Amino acid sequence: MTTVERAMPLRPLGRSGVRVPALGVGTNRWGRGRGADQLAPVFSAALDAGANLFDTAEVYLGSEKTIGACLRRDPRPALLVTKFAPYPTRLSARSFHKALEGSLARLGLDSVDLYLIHFPFSMVGIPTLMDRLAEVVQAGKARAVGVSNFSARQMHVAAERLDRHGVPLAANEVQYSVFHRDPERNGVLAACRELDVALIAYRPLARGRDRPDGSALDRTLAGIARARQRSVAQIAISWLLSKDERIVAIPGATRVEHLRENVGAVGWTLSDDELATLEGSSA
Repeated sequence: MTTVERAMPLRPLGRSGVRVPALGVGTNRWGRGRGADQLAPVFSAALDAGANLFDTAEVYLGSEKTIGACLRRDPRPALLVTKFAPYPTRLSARSFHKALEGSLARLGLDSVDLYLIHFPFSMVGIPTLMDRLAEVVQAGKARAVGVSNFSARQMHVAAERLDRHGVPLAANEVQYSVFHRDPERNGVLAACRELDVALIAYRPLARGRDRPDGSALDRTLAGIARARQRSVAQIAISWLLSKDERIVAIPGATRVEHLRENVGAVGWTLSDDELATLEGSSA
């Protein structure tokens, strides 16, 4: 285990009291023909590195079951995030709680660390969804609750409703990377700061590891990577984690080498000059 792997920092999920590693693992490609036999080594490598936060959802076909199988093979402590999909046919409290029980059964757990509403479009409305999330916390089925793909305005609605139950809004999971900086422009990052909410960044490597488009930003990333003797992916993740202590990155990994590369983005920082150069290139 390297020095970087031993030094995985923890970051808070807002005011929930739950702390998670700054870097976890997105698992939307787990399952889909990749079972536990293939992914258990990636799971265990993440635990070895302290990147023991795994983000899944009921709509990630096969992901929850695969993680459940990995948990049975390697029972060391892991932190689990999963999500409820508010489909138009899911109008009742019963359908909500049935969906959660289904996720828990597939994971083989009695509770999760963070339960999210996957997207804000629902026939029942955000206040009702927050009432149901509060019930999940009160029932001990989740340590913390939050949202995903919510706008700044929707975050305020969600936070205000949860506050009525004495439950904090812990996180908003949105796409954010050096290539995709919408959370800075649309008010989501500012809302996370105002409300003290974690921003869980999915797709932090944007277009992927090996598909540059020849832009000024790509050339800047490649130049810094060469100078640092790091990969472009590591530079991109390090930039993201430097933006705010509320940010948690969840790059995907289906191979041990990619997991280890991702973890290599943690434990060091870009210089002020490097950050300024990236800011200019990505603006």
